[in-house]
Amino acid sequence: MYTSLWAFEEDQMGQTLIGAITDYFREGNSDSEDSELRFATCQSLWKHVKLETEQIEEDLNTQLFDNLVSFLRRSHSEFQEKTAEWNCRMKSREIPTAALVLGVNVTDHDLTFRSLSEVLQNRVTPYVALLQAKDCPGIKNLMQKLLGQLMNCYVDVDSSEEDDYVQTSQNRIRCSMTSLITWYESVTKKTDFETPSKKRTSSRHWQSPPVVVIFKDMESFTTKVLQDFIVISSQHIRELPLVLIFGIATSPMIIHSLLPHSVSSLLCIELFQSLSCKEHLSTIIDKVLLTTQFPLKLSEKVLQVLINIFLYHDFSVQNFIKGFQLCIVEHFYTQPLSVLCCHQGELKKRINSLSHNQCENIRRLPSFRRYVENQPSEKQIALLTTDSFLKETVQRLLEDLNVYHENYFPVLRCLHVFTSSLPKYPLGKQIRELHCACLENRVWETEEYESFLQLARMLNKCDLVTMLQKCVEILMSSPGKEFDKTVEKLKEFLTQFQKLEAEACQERDESVSSQKELQKKTDLYHLQKTLLELKESRRSKKLTKFEMLRFEVVDYIDSVVRNYLVPADHKTLHEIVYFNTASVLREHLNAAPRVALHTALNNPYSYLKSQALRSDGGSISNKAPDICIVYKLHLECGRLINLVDWLEAFSTVVTAVEGPNADAPSSDQVDDVIHARFIRAVSELELLGFIKPSKQKTDHVARLTWGGC
Repeated sequence: MYTSLWAFEEDQMGQTLIGAITDYFREGNSDSEDSELRFATCQSLWKHVKLETEQIEEDLNTQLFDNLVSFLRRSHSEFQEKTAEWNCRMKSREIPTAALVLGVNVTDHDLTFRSLSEVLQNRVTPYVALLQAKDCPGIKNLMQKLLGQLMNCYVDVDSSEEDDYVQTSQNRIRCSMTSLITWYESVTKKTDFETPSKKRTSSRHWQSPPVVVIFKDMESFTTKVLQDFIVISSQHIRELPLVLIFGIATSPMIIHSLLPHSVSSLLCIELFQSLSCKEHLSTIIDKVLLTTQFPLKLSEKVLQVLINIFLYHDFSVQNFIKGFQLCIVEHFYTQPLSVLCCHQGELKKRINSLSHNQCENIRRLPSFRRYVENQPSEKQIALLTTDSFLKETVQRLLEDLNVYHENYFPVLRCLHVFTSSLPKYPLGKQIRELHCACLENRVWETEEYESFLQLARMLNKCDLVTMLQKCVEILMSSPGKEFDKTVEKLKEFLTQFQKLEAEACQERDESVSSQKELQKKTDLYHLQKTLLELKESRRSKKLTKFEMLRFEVVDYIDSVVRNYLVPADHKTLHEIVYFNTASVLREHLNAAPRVALHTALNNPYSYLKSQALRSDGGSISNKAPDICIVYKLHLECGRLINLVDWLEAFSTVVTAVEGPNADAPSSDQVDDVIHARFIRAVSELELLGFIKPSKQKTDHVARLTWGGC
């Protein structure tokens, strides 16, 4: 259903495809009057989200790529200058190698390596080859791929004859390291012969640039292929400035697991670590979802589904972004009022152009119904009968919703400053956890929030002052216009803490002087009086000025939270900008093959849509495929299934509702056919993992699944 919708991500698909998708938007909805505008808004929103996420990924990878470029520069300068270190390395035939640890989110590695390849080609060398294990089952295939990419020529890896050659525009070249060195010397010699002025203006690369070979999935390469390539390359490292980059998903120790010491000693390895995928996701959520830059928002359940898929399935940031793309498409496809999910500059024009049917759609929204019920009777009548008055009200309510978001996100970040510093993180360590808690219900009514208040009332002065300073910075940089008084109040708290510090210094001086007075000789009466006063002051346990101020600060933060962190579903018209159909995401993104398999075998009509397969009351149709009949019969059995009884039951179902026929085969022939069909169905069921042979009884099989599936 959604395959065609994903296509608008690619810019080169053309106007024909865009028109087809627009027709799909129009034909799939009864409210199709704004389908083209909704599609255009959806397309524009995704374009901006995609650009933002790409910029975030580029910024996050900048430090890593700069470090790799510096590593290549060091290795290359040693090769060019033939330094003592390089000569020493040549004696040991070491190959400069970067071990790039990217993490287990393998689906994101392709994008990282493409970006790395572009950076290297733009800043270092045009000679970059990307190799994958699936394309290099042997050393011959690896050399074919390597030379093919470096020489920009086509290589037919599957050819059986003369497959150790590549075809260039001039001639055929043998796939060997010698051929690679000869080719490299020829292309670098051409560059050296250019005039100095031409080289300065046209060349982006270093003189005699290195040849970089990237192994995208090092763990998947066979040991023999890696060993052979490294040994061969080390023998020619004097003539060819080769640099290897190993893409590693698990641990750098895999290098020593795959390669013996005699081979790994030929590598001069430097370790590079990419940003954690969890930190990458936190940045994406912070800059894409927790911002007013994009009008579409995700409900708590939808966001939780995407986060759970990330944490418990693949750790893939790209899949998380694809899930967000699905949310955008689904929201604009299924919600007719999503035409109002746009930037504030376009909102007024779109509201004024609403038709009567769209006004009726607004009146049907549950949040708008609640709003109307709380209005005076005259206003209720106007809202339900007058479209012009409704449009004015909708514009004001959507502007209020935008102001709510402008205030919500800064206060959420301020609250996270406090909660992320407390022991055991009562409201979560990540801001996404706090955001989900605030969206789910009134966060101040939860036990976790009470625990947060108790811990906050025990913060020391240094931590509390630091948190208040961070909150002031967040609120002053926010677009919200209602934080002036809040900022003044927080600055006032900071001033009071400074005064307390000065008073504390003065009190310390007085206590020191009083202790000196006690140390002097005095009569018993005055000494006893002084000790009783100290004892009484300790017994009364009065709050200090700092403790009273700390309580005042926490109470004020609590009041700000209650004022601004109201759940979004309590706001009128939240359905227009919030996507909350979590079941759609689970259906399309959650991998549940066992459930789908059970549905297909237990009720084949749900997929085949044949009327002959309809069955009522759990009965078994003899028109169903054999494996479906066998599966439903096996659900009625216990741990061990008698094959003879199972065959008799299968034969009874298959031969049911069949009248006498003169042309029918004999009973022996029927039995043989049914027996063969039964054996095949049972074998298929065993292949799917529902049963297995039993060692207890030879004529029985053991059932492997229980319950509904």
